[in-house]
Amino acid sequence: MRIEKYIPVATLQPFIKSFMIIESDYAVQNQILPDTAVVMAFRLRGTVMEKDQGILPATVLGGLRKSYRSLAYAANTANLLIVFREDGAAAFFKEPLHELFGASASLDNFIRRQQLDDITEQLASAPDNQACIDIIQRFLLTAWKQAKPDLLVQEALRSIRQANGNLRIKELLQELHISQDAFEKRFRKITGASPKQFASIVRLRSLIGRADGSTFTELAYEAGYFDQAHFIKDFKSFTGKTPGEFYRSALYW
Repeated sequence: MRIEKYIPVATLQPFIKSFMIIESDYAVQNQILPDTAVVMAFRLRGTVMEKDQGILPATVLGGLRKSYRSLAYAANTANLLIVFREDGAAAFFKEPLHELFGASASLDNFIRRQQLDDITEQLASAPDNQACIDIIQRFLLTAWKQAKPDLLVQEALRSIRQANGNLRIKELLQELHISQDAFEKRFRKITGASPKQFASIVRLRSLIGRADGSTFTELAYEAGYFDQAHFIKDFKSFTGKTPGEFYRSALYW
């Protein structure tokens, strides 16, 4: 499997983390850990299947989720992914993004069918990967709403990141001086998850990244878990493996 990353043009960089083209000459199974980004995908060729879901649509918008995904790529498959920043997708879609939590939906639910057909036809005739990226960037520049960023949500995201997801939402609300209902509504619409769901993803991603020889008990305690059974349950839902199985795996990301 080959993965190529592309940096967005300057105008899109506040909203798009990266473009990725994932190609596989051979059939391969891949396990995807939850992350904090909404992802848009265009299949350039081949097929992708998700366990218990069957073949995925050729164009998809994927929401945040709390558990891993198991994807099977057929031989000679290529996909173009647009990985949004944590508050970036809301600049292109008017729909409340939290309705996508734990799910993926065909892009024709968000983009006019004729426009989507035009994009996929252009991608099919593109001479190379860079040309595919250019097509998608032109589309995104026309779809960009040019709305002002929600500074309060951005501040909340920074606080959650700084705490590695291990903070109480009530404490965050005190810092932001806003009611819980108003805050959660704004946060969900922009990021695609509730503050608690988002912090949980950050907490487990951070925990995995800090695996530096500490015992699982130490890791769990540092991440705010005081119940080992609860930690193992959350970890297995997140990765598909117990901590021991996961860290013995040859590859994880």
